[in-house]
Amino acid sequence: MKFAHLADCHVGGWKEDALKELSIKSFEQAIDKCIDENVAFVIIAGDLFNTALPNIDIIKRVASSLSKLKENDIDVYAIPGSHDFSPSGKSVLDVLENSGLLHNVAKFDGNKLKFALDKTNVKIAGLYGKRSGLDKNEYETLDKSNLEKESGFKIFLFHALLNEFKPKSFEHIEGHSVEHLPKNFHYYAGGHPHFVGYAIKNGRLISYPGPLFPNSFSELEELKHGGFYIVNDSLKIERIPVKINDVISFEFDANGKTPLQVEDEIIGTIKDYNNKIITIRVAGTLRDGKPTDIDFKKIFSKFSDAYAIIKNTYKLSTKEFEDLQIKPGSIDDIESSLIDENITESFNHELVASLVRELSKERFEGETVKDFEERVFKDAVKVLKIENLWK
Repeated sequence: MKFAHLADCHVGGWKEDALKELSIKSFEQAIDKCIDENVAFVIIAGDLFNTALPNIDIIKRVASSLSKLKENDIDVYAIPGSHDFSPSGKSVLDVLENSGLLHNVAKFDGNKLKFALDKTNVKIAGLYGKRSGLDKNEYETLDKSNLEKESGFKIFLFHALLNEFKPKSFEHIEGHSVEHLPKNFHYYAGGHPHFVGYAIKNGRLISYPGPLFPNSFSELEELKHGGFYIVNDSLKIERIPVKINDVISFEFDANGKTPLQVEDEIIGTIKDYNNKIITIRVAGTLRDGKPTDIDFKKIFSKFSDAYAIIKNTYKLSTKEFEDLQIKPGSIDDIESSLIDENITESFNHELVASLVRELSKERFEGETVKDFEERVFKDAVKVLKIENLWK
């Protein structure tokens, strides 16, 4: 017996049409591979879709692939992730479940999760993921007694960042503890942080297959393509790559250069681009002019035969801003002065000052805008002490 472990498919998640199409094709290719490998069943550890209510055309194509699995007597077990979870409890996963195309295993009987029983006698349970870590309390307070006492081969699906797996770049992001997962399962199928890897932590085999298709600029640079795991009943894990188009990444140093020099360097450097995904990262301080003076429209037109071309200028700046003489600490002094002038009560003064600090946080390298906004929002909610209103 063997099964497939998918996570973070984010089907339809890209704004660029070409990359959105690749996210769909990656899912279709993965399903075809599962059929070719004759897996007994497929598990999806959250974020099948990028939203709880995706475009109807995307739903139809996903449903078509799931129908292929059903025709081959391969069942699908899934949980909603932080993207396709709906606070109302209703999402497109319900539509797919009612159509007999998958089983949502995040099902409760009171405060206890129920098991789904596969025809192979494997028992599967799981808990959904929520945005901004708002599911943490549910992982901590879940009555796990029935899950831990159940006999047989068991798989637990979860969609959460675990502290025991956090790299240095995630050290400021709050995660869950492995100890919040129920004990005595054979395989813990994870999703959410887009890690690729597996390890035994506190007696639990924790596994993250990574995204099925890279979901951000930095993931395209680092991963180049997505993939998933196929696992046998001896818990031997094999990563199956899902690769449709090659990704070629370029980095350009703009320090001391004019916008026109940067343009010429980019155009003169990129040679092999036909039907490939090209990522262009430009960083540094221009000698003169503004970042917007770099004519990316002209650059992109030069590589029209590329499958897709995207840029990142997050760390590109202009010299005129660096030449401004700003006294160290002056921004904090100005903020403090404005608070002093407008807030008289000491309690509110401290509250506003704390809130300003939280809203002044910077985005981490590699952190998506969405994750950055959710992190700042979560910390601001804590400062305001209104967490209960957002659960």
